[in-house]
Amino acid sequence: MNDILDNIRNLRLQRGYSQGWMGQKLGMSQNGYSLIEAGKRGLPYADLCQIAIIFGMSVIDIVTYPEKWAPAGLTQTDEGGARVILQIELKKDKKDQVMKLIFGDNNIEILNK
Repeated sequence: MNDILDNIRNLRLQRGYSQGWMGQKLGMSQNGYSLIEAGKRGLPYADLCQIAIIFGMSVIDIVTYPEKWAPAGLTQTDEGGARVILQIELKKDKKDQVMKLIFGDNNIEILNK
């Protein structure tokens, strides 16, 4: 939890927000907000979500800051879409059943690497 609180503090300072301003946005006093950052008061998930909105980012990106979280196998393309990579390890006897379940009767090209 201390890492998350450090991330929140660092993000707040980067944006030039005061503890008083953050407290006001969260409906609490500056002192109440400072207790959260100091780890002396709990941080309810609802407040963490509100902090994420204030920072214009997702909760997971606050947790993983300074890295930006991205689901495994999902990458952005230059065109702004997403490319998903699906990797399944199967025994030979189950391959046809699983492929039919996933892709139905559609013709697909499978790359064996």
